[in-house]
Amino acid sequence: MTQIYDNPADFVDEALAGFVAANRAYVARVDGGVVRSTEVPAGQVAVVVGGGSGHYPAFAGLVGPGLAAGAVCGNIFTSPSAGQVYRVARAANAGGGVLLSYGNYAGDVIHFGEAQQRLNAEGIETRTVLATDDIASAPIDQLDKRRGIAGDLTVFKIAGAAAEAGLDLDAVEQLALRANHRTRTLGVAFDGCTLPGAAEPLFHVPAGQMSLGLGIHGEPGISEHPLPTASELAELLVSRLLKDKPDDAGDRVAAILNGLGRVKYEELFLLYGKIEKLLTAAGLTIVEPECGELVTSLDMSGLSLTLLWLDDELEHYWSAPADTPGYRKGSMAPRERRERRETARPEQAAALETEETTAAAAELGRLAAALLAQVRDAVVDHEAELGRLDAIAGDGDHGIGMRRGAEAAAAAARDASAAGASVQRVLTAAGEAWSERAGGTSGALWGSALQAAGRTFGNKASYRRQDAAAIVTSFTDAVTALGKAVPGDKTMVDALLPFRGAFQSAFNGGAPVAAALAAGAAAARAAADSTASLRPRMGRARPLAEKSLGHPDPGAVSFALIAGRVADCLKAFDSSLDDSRLASVAGDGANA
Repeated sequence: MTQIYDNPADFVDEALAGFVAANRAYVARVDGGVVRSTEVPAGQVAVVVGGGSGHYPAFAGLVGPGLAAGAVCGNIFTSPSAGQVYRVARAANAGGGVLLSYGNYAGDVIHFGEAQQRLNAEGIETRTVLATDDIASAPIDQLDKRRGIAGDLTVFKIAGAAAEAGLDLDAVEQLALRANHRTRTLGVAFDGCTLPGAAEPLFHVPAGQMSLGLGIHGEPGISEHPLPTASELAELLVSRLLKDKPDDAGDRVAAILNGLGRVKYEELFLLYGKIEKLLTAAGLTIVEPECGELVTSLDMSGLSLTLLWLDDELEHYWSAPADTPGYRKGSMAPRERRERRETARPEQAAALETEETTAAAAELGRLAAALLAQVRDAVVDHEAELGRLDAIAGDGDHGIGMRRGAEAAAAAARDASAAGASVQRVLTAAGEAWSERAGGTSGALWGSALQAAGRTFGNKASYRRQDAAAIVTSFTDAVTALGKAVPGDKTMVDALLPFRGAFQSAFNGGAPVAAALAAGAAAARAAADSTASLRPRMGRARPLAEKSLGHPDPGAVSFALIAGRVADCLKAFDSSLDDSRLASVAGDGANA
């Protein structure tokens, strides 16, 4: 159990601050993560890695010569925001371009992808290589759908060594892609991990059982098996990985036996001895193996075995020296400390219009702030329930992430509306704050949707009833375009689209906005409940489809809760946007 903290909400920030204090010879803090504190040759490619926290030494512990130039550190098991990725990558850039590398998870793909677009637009050439090594998460003919787990390390190490050798961005990217293509991992768990502040682990493995195919974000495995002996476990791991080997595999491999947090080193050594004998008997030569904690999952009781099939070039970079807080190989000359380069956080909700805010837009801005305060309260009220639902087939962080996002959005909206901002600027500030603070897939979706709604509202002299329908459409389109989910995938979209359909039907039939919203919210609640019968086809729950059956999707449930709270809040008011009386709901709530 994670027991050392003051406030669980501050756990990541305080742990990262302490990590930097203990490793100033290696790393310096930037907003969003860490970068090297030592000099980097001008023109060197910057390999920037990252993801959620809780995996030390991944990711911050892998920053240093011969490995990463920077690491982006999100909340526990939650992808960092696009803003965090952008700021770390800018600080790490040495003029040779940036290679982003991280595990293949929906939230990471969205946020890192947005940051990559922004960096490229600013002239910092940026590429991405996803780690997709987990053989339990998708069949071999769907390599692009596999998760990245402990095999992240092989990709990071090869890319970092190639960058250190002075290779250009094209060459570093190609080597990283080849390393990922030739890496396979399989993990097992004996019990789950506990998030800071939680009373119980995210999952339990029954006594005398072992969970096969776990993730590194607290997700349970895909199946349970009787607890094997060490020899049986070695045979299981080795045989399954060898069956999944790449077509161009040779006879030389790098092997990583990785502890996930609670399995002790003596146990890992015992198991590795048996693994080595099996690999040697299969005709393989093991090159510079690793045995220890390298990509953990807080205090999870479990381990994984990774094999990287080497060629001459990959072996050269796998064996190259590295010197980081959490991973050292060979020897490297000391590096001079470099002058601190801070990348300032951009001002949220920069001026979006040069014209003076209209009275109508300011009134709607106050209304938007009041409603976001209600959204925050709804999320806080149901945080534990949302976390419990997410833990069934995910990492259990949906309630925490939604709370962090909603609280940040409500605070940003309150401040903007108090300054007399238009509804466009209020919603843009709220969306940026939600995405920045929450991270993860839900943070990206809610942040993008709120900003889209703000753009649709604009800064007008007056608003019509039809604007309400346009807002629902733009909100929905933003979510579906960014998340790319379709009905039946068991996501937020399975509640959002029925909400839009019911709203439009009632609205087009002449119902007031509040009544149409109530109809939409009722449809969303029913649709969210019905997701219990679906198998997830996207996200971290996809490999755990059977465990998810019988339980509704947490993203659909949280959307339905929010839609219901907003509809209830507006019931007592005239919802026609033909006049400004709707804005009277703001009142004291805007400052709540």
